Amino acid sequence: MDVTTAEFDTGVIDRSQAVPVVVDFWAAWCGPCRMLGPVLEDVVAAHEGEVVLVKVDVEAEPELAERYDVRGIPAVKAFRRGQVVAEFVGAKPRAAVETFVESLAGPSEARRLLAELQDNGDRPEVVEAVEDEDWERAFELLLTEVDADDGRNGDDRDRRDEVRRLMVALFQELGQEHPITVRYRRRLASALY
Repeated sequence: MDVTTAEFDTGVIDRSQAVPVVVDFWAAWCGPCRMLGPVLEDVVAAHEGEVVLVKVDVEAEPELAERYDVRGIPAVKAFRRGQVVAEFVGAKPRAAVETFVESLAGPSEARRLLAELQDNGDRPEVVEAVEDEDWERAFELLLTEVDADDGRNGDDRDRRDEVRRLMVALFQELGQEHPITVRYRRRLASALY
């Protein structure tokens, strides 16, 4: 499906609240775009319902290319919860495209880790905060754990690494450029190092 600037918010941002949306920024004159397009379409079609593909012609929609800092094409950006969560530039082999799309299909790393926590009964306050989309509360709870462990013994290092993995996965879930992600990524780095 091709989207215009006028349709982008509805077709990509709003839709990515429910399902990951892959946006292919391309142009008709671009040879690598013509090579990547059919591969991307086939791979996304194999994951019907789990991922949606939209195309943006950068010649017809230069505002979108500028808004999303498209400097080379083809540029592929994956949106989840209205934020870019993964991307690549250039024509990639089919296996790389499959890996990219499969990382978006099904539950994310954050959702898998949260399901493990729920199954084990670990960190119920964090799980509840994420389910309520109270990201700041979730990150504050996790940072409190990092601060409580000094990392000097093996158990502390293991717990700190587990919290780090969970926070990084949550950053990815929220979007790397989201203001909350940016703020708490800095705080996590300070706490760990």
